[in-house]
Amino acid sequence: MPSLLTLFFYILGGTALGSLLLLTGIPAAPLIGAIIGAGALSISGQLEIASWPVGTKTALGIGLGTVIGTGINSQTIGELKTLWKPALVITLTLLITGVIVGLLISKFFGVDKIIAILGSAPGGTIGMSLVGAEYGVGAAVAALHAVRLITVLFIIPAIVNFLSADNGINLSK
Repeated sequence: MPSLLTLFFYILGGTALGSLLLLTGIPAAPLIGAIIGAGALSISGQLEIASWPVGTKTALGIGLGTVIGTGINSQTIGELKTLWKPALVITLTLLITGVIVGLLISKFFGVDKIIAILGSAPGGTIGMSLVGAEYGVGAAVAALHAVRLITVLFIIPAIVNFLSADNGINLSK
């Protein structure tokens, strides 16, 4: 099958499931649906492995970064005046924990250290996969982050809903 037609089917699969999951009310449903939809097609073996044109991932990364960047405004910067300390603690804790977990995964499960560290690192699937691609392990890193992302997007909202329900816990302060 020609490469562009293969990509069209992957895009169609991701779009279809991403759109369908919009009806569920799950946070980040389009992202989860697109990952599962395209991933299921890939796993099925019915399509060739996707071969994206050069620069596609970079263009998508720029687009995603732009979408996120447009959410940063003067109010966000104002919030950083009080949030910079927690942001620093969170960042350092996640970095240290990610490296430790990566090294433990490498040691106990025999996973390549680069894959384990990049797969355990905090960060988005796209960003860490691009870093992994620089080391020749992008697909493995993407797989680890996709599992993490899907799991976190399902579990954290449930935890927040549970903690904010009428059980006496006030998450606003």
